[in-house]
Amino acid sequence: MTIIQELAASDTLNVSGGDGGALFWFDLLLKGGIWLIPLIALWITAIYIFFERYRHINRASKTPFEFMDKIKNLVLAGDINGAKLLCSQTESPIAKMIEKGIHRIGSPLKTIEASIENVGKIEVYKLEKNLSMLATISGAAPMVGFLGTVTGMIQAFIAIAQEEGSVSPKLLSTGIYEAMITTALGLVVGIIAYLGYNYLVSRVQKAIHYMEYTSVDFIDLLQEPQ
Repeated sequence: MTIIQELAASDTLNVSGGDGGALFWFDLLLKGGIWLIPLIALWITAIYIFFERYRHINRASKTPFEFMDKIKNLVLAGDINGAKLLCSQTESPIAKMIEKGIHRIGSPLKTIEASIENVGKIEVYKLEKNLSMLATISGAAPMVGFLGTVTGMIQAFIAIAQEEGSVSPKLLSTGIYEAMITTALGLVVGIIAYLGYNYLVSRVQKAIHYMEYTSVDFIDLLQEPQ
């Protein structure tokens, strides 16, 4: 029987004699060593960033469908103050862009377009805030896990070098557990952060496309005969 098989058999006996699988997995996780701390910190940070960004992007994307129809009716009716009021009462990036454009009515179209574009860039920056951190975690977590693997295997080889005669599986268990657990946890954190990052990026891109479409629609509105 190999060392790994002996360790597995030993753990199987511990589970059958213990309180159940939940306790076993908790104890197994604790055997990940010191590298478990940064991995858990990365995990908590990734979860926080994902849900914080999800809420913000979801809220920013909820522009009422009738918003632009009301803006068109107010502008064509000459009620500029009413259009400004509607924009100020609507919490969304699109409303802020249109409000800036309305404030520039009377200026050349190029000036209006530039003003809307500048506001749009600021709003896009707000949408993309902290997404780069999530991308960094998706790459850093597996690397931290692999580093834990290296240190764990070093511990195992040191134990082998110091052992005289046959090698005890329990003597090697600390290093081997650290190596395997940190690798697995690092990959899990990295994969979840990667999937979350790409999902949020797709939501941001969708919001940007709608912002661009709305700004073009507003510029076309200003060129309609009054």
